[in-house]
Amino acid sequence: MTDSVLKLRDVKVSFNTENGVVQAVRGVDLDVAAGEMVGVVGESGSGKSVTFLGVMGLLPGSATVTGSATVGGVEMVGGGKKVLRGIRGKKMAMIFQDPLSALNPVHKIGDQIIEIIRAHNDVSNSEASTRAVELLDIVGIPQPKERSRQYPHEFSGGMRQRVMIAMAIANDPDVLIADEPTTALDVTVQAQILEVIQRIQRDMRTAVVMITHDLGVIARVADRVQVMYAGRVVERASVMNLFDEPSHPYTVGLLSSLPRHGQTRLEPIIGSPPNMLQPPSGCAFRARCTFATDACAVDVLPELVPHGESMSACIRVNEIDLAVKV
Repeated sequence: MTDSVLKLRDVKVSFNTENGVVQAVRGVDLDVAAGEMVGVVGESGSGKSVTFLGVMGLLPGSATVTGSATVGGVEMVGGGKKVLRGIRGKKMAMIFQDPLSALNPVHKIGDQIIEIIRAHNDVSNSEASTRAVELLDIVGIPQPKERSRQYPHEFSGGMRQRVMIAMAIANDPDVLIADEPTTALDVTVQAQILEVIQRIQRDMRTAVVMITHDLGVIARVADRVQVMYAGRVVERASVMNLFDEPSHPYTVGLLSSLPRHGQTRLEPIIGSPPNMLQPPSGCAFRARCTFATDACAVDVLPELVPHGESMSACIRVNEIDLAVKV
């Protein structure tokens, strides 16, 4: 996509541990255009969040990040602290998974938003305070002026998540990373949070990456989807194609695990994700795949290849009928 705001190319993330090197992300590509929402899905440990925490420089010192990640043409990987500080919160912002731990418990909500605004803008404290109240109103916080003077513990989980969104959009970023933004929220509050994010995407033409394990969320809000497994993208498709014609056995397994009306039992994916201290050769999903053959174990990582209007990292994608399994 030539008009992409966010571009990732061959992003890899590894961690040095006492047991060896964990290869958490093994070459991820991604393009997101202005006003587009791309979903990134997969099981826990698939590398979804680590990919974006890595390119934003938010991982511990034991992490090594390589490849390329640009926002508006500015390179983040290897850019150094000064470059990253200029990007984070300004060009690219993140809604973190747990707002309770992300917010500072000893500072008022308004003060935390003011700090973010003044870090990137030459404005007075009074101007930043007015903007903070406006942001709280935008994300649906009732009585925003009064609430801005309160502390995080005085907010419900859903309200804290709205505050996190307000902080993330405080400087009108080009790219918004939403990392499991509806985790632990009830269905009604989840719908409200998703509506706020969609409104931001639409009204501000923000490029949004929605990281989640919830395919129901993806079906509702995303335009395109990248499915990740063992640190790699195994399928890339539009939302419609992903649900109507999945092109990778792992995606089929995820869809088969969804509860359906009249279903008495779920169909889990057998087995467990591989140990990334020693990633398997060939297709990392083969030990859990009912379609696997000896060819899937060849010591070459499967590349994404076209399959209809989708892309699949399965060497047998044109030989097997996956649709009947969903």
